[in-house]
Amino acid sequence: MRPRAVLAAAVLSLVLTGPHHSDAQQGAPDTTEGAPDDGAALPVPPVPPRISENPDYDRCLDMLPTDPSGADSMAMAWSAAGGGEPAAHCHALAQIELGNPQTGAAMLDRLASISASPGAARAEVLNQAADAWTMAGQADKAFASASLGIALSPDDVELRIARAVAAAALQRYDAAADDLSVALDIDPKRPDALTLRASAYRNEGKLDLAQTDIDSALALDPENPDTLLERGIIRQRRGDLVGARSDWQKAENLGEDTPVADMAEQNLALLDAGPRQ
Repeated sequence: MRPRAVLAAAVLSLVLTGPHHSDAQQGAPDTTEGAPDDGAALPVPPVPPRISENPDYDRCLDMLPTDPSGADSMAMAWSAAGGGEPAAHCHALAQIELGNPQTGAAMLDRLASISASPGAARAEVLNQAADAWTMAGQADKAFASASLGIALSPDDVELRIARAVAAAALQRYDAAADDLSVALDIDPKRPDALTLRASAYRNEGKLDLAQTDIDSALALDPENPDTLLERGIIRQRRGDLVGARSDWQKAENLGEDTPVADMAEQNLALLDAGPRQ
């Protein structure tokens, strides 16, 4: 999976389970509910373009996965000594890694607004801000950050996916599908984008389009637990409870100890509690 797709995959499990439509067949239990996992981690350190070429910056970013407290302390001291944008960037990412995504997101938005870096680097910072707002449960702010990033870099696939995730969380499934269509025009071989668009179509009641996308996603990545979770939901909506059970069991096994596995387990439990086919 591509580095900037990591968060999209993590958040994917949070938006696959939206409001239900009347196309579910009678007797099929409603088995697609879930809530964000507050412990989900953001992907750090960031991928290029970085906003600086600086050994202290590299050292601070390298500390994030293993010693976020140390990175946070270093960034604050460095900022006080005039570390400027790279220190502020590492400080924001450290806050996110320490479990304060709202604080980090606000810092990233501010950094992007004052940065003298090129547009592509500022767009990447806004992408990270959108990710963090999503993890903080503030989809409206995620959508706004991603929109600012897209204004700077309209063909950035990751920003399109980030805004689609936010749109889906806001139940704006048509907007999500539009952004994902742009992303897939640029890079058609993205199972995460195909799965997200399948979810958007499903929530709009367009099960045939959802089925086409989910089949294409599985052709690219047959053992993706996010995609299997979504195909199970589509199968359940079509009344194929046996197929739904199979997909959710596989998603649970492949996504062990992830939010996707938790949702698959919940869906299976609800399926067991409802009418059997």
